[in-house]
Amino acid sequence: MPDDFLTARLRLSRPTPADIDAVHAINADPRVWTHFPSLRHTDIATTVAMMERWERSWKEAGLGSSVVRLRSTGEVIGNGGCSLLHDAVWNVGYRIAADHHGHGYATEIAGAAVEHAREIDPDRPIIAFLVEHNRASGRVAEKLGLRLVHRGPDAGNPDPSVTRLVYADREMTPEQLAATLR
Repeated sequence: MPDDFLTARLRLSRPTPADIDAVHAINADPRVWTHFPSLRHTDIATTVAMMERWERSWKEAGLGSSVVRLRSTGEVIGNGGCSLLHDAVWNVGYRIAADHHGHGYATEIAGAAVEHAREIDPDRPIIAFLVEHNRASGRVAEKLGLRLVHRGPDAGNPDPSVTRLVYADREMTPEQLAATLR
């Protein structure tokens, strides 16, 4: 699996330490966390820890979340991809800079990530793990061909009224779903 791949408009690259500031700026922006404000990065250490998890996925599974740049300018506009979650599933996710919302980048990132995850380990389920009120992410999951396999309380969320959804590309075993939800 290459550390760098292209879509029609984007370059997805394995993160490096040089990407920390750009990734942090996006993840610290409250406009990108409207659906889950408590996860906004309030310090650089949170971003570093997230990128370390991505790197573990790259090392262990050959794929992880990527830094996303516009091919036309090289500007970092987000992060996303498929990362190994609890050694059980591929978790497809993304975070797009607020100024770049609404251009279909999330679907483009997620589609490329799913394609690569299926090349690396087609037997591992691909999931999207999201909160119910984030309808835009639900639509992206549906565009990928994922279907809803779980709806329930979002354990650990500071807002007890939030509902967690899990979309998947296939039926999941009880063990895979439990690993996803932990």
